[in-house]
Amino acid sequence: MGAENVFTAQVAKLWLAPVGTTAPDGPAVAMPTGWYDVGMFTPDSLNWATDPQFEETRAHQSNYPVKRWQTEDSATLEVDLLEWTLKSFQAVYGGGSVEKVTPSGGGTAYYKFTPPAIGQRVEVAACLELGDGPLRRMRRIIPRAEQAEGVEQTFEKTSSSTLPLRLSVLGSDVGSAYYDVIAESWAAFNPAPA
Repeated sequence: MGAENVFTAQVAKLWLAPVGTTAPDGPAVAMPTGWYDVGMFTPDSLNWATDPQFEETRAHQSNYPVKRWQTEDSATLEVDLLEWTLKSFQAVYGGGSVEKVTPSGGGTAYYKFTPPAIGQRVEVAACLELGDGPLRRMRRIIPRAEQAEGVEQTFEKTSSSTLPLRLSVLGSDVGSAYYDVIAESWAAFNPAPA
């Protein structure tokens, strides 16, 4: 036990990619082709939550459950994006189309973003990268996730507007729904043998 086991996420990045993109093979290697950094997000918005669900059997002879079993699991990753890009819009709305439009009467071209229709949301892979100094690095890999919430925004005159990214982890019959890769040098995960 000691201060070396205290973790402060001084560095945080979130990467997204199409489902099936090769995941990084380690906590500090370069990201494989296909991943993109979502950019800056607010310092207080990065949240990870799991929510296991259980059923219980109760007996008249006990004030406590006599048996409990897990029936479901869920996890979510949340950030409020500061950077407004076309990829950010697609991430936050769960897909959608981007079309470059050139006005027929001339003038400056612009982009038209259309959110996805019902049933057209796109799954993504996600990688949350966290670091506390050069040696204490980890990445949480999520092979499948989906933006499964509505988009609520405020547009204030005195503060930057954000894009709320809310990813729900999806499972599959192959591999884990998410997993962490952690630097070997991290003392908390590499204790000295007894």
